[in-house]
Amino acid sequence: MEMPKPQAEHGFLQKLVGTWEVTAKDMTGDDPWTEVVRSLHGIWFVAEGTGNMPGGGAATTVLTLGFDPAKGKYVGSWIGSMMSHMWVYEGEVSADGTTLSLYTSGPDFADPGKTGEYREQIVFADDDHRIFTSSARQADGSWNQFMEARYTRMS
Repeated sequence: MEMPKPQAEHGFLQKLVGTWEVTAKDMTGDDPWTEVVRSLHGIWFVAEGTGNMPGGGAATTVLTLGFDPAKGKYVGSWIGSMMSHMWVYEGEVSADGTTLSLYTSGPDFADPGKTGEYREQIVFADDDHRIFTSSARQADGSWNQFMEARYTRMS
């Protein structure tokens, strides 16, 4: 079996590697989180976030990202200690190379008995600042953003 080699598309993910301070009003309150992103030989990227939920309680999140050449898409998953659903992603990077859009489906937050469609985006403002947003697809096909987190590189 031949070992996979990083593709040009992995370059976007390589920019994530490092330690980040994360702030988000709805997610972190006044207590910033920390996220550490590491590379598994340039093929897979693992981001582990730790912090406290608003109202108390420690939480941990794990995001995995890679690029699947056979699909021609970015792929990944997200789990968090605050929920039991595993989110599975497929997506693409924008033509200007600044935004990774990841699409998934899972429990509808507005109607727990249904499944909703979601879009998460990682947007690089520059090498040391990025924004993560979560949006839910509306009945008319538009996206309604319900969460935004800001990341600042610490190292």
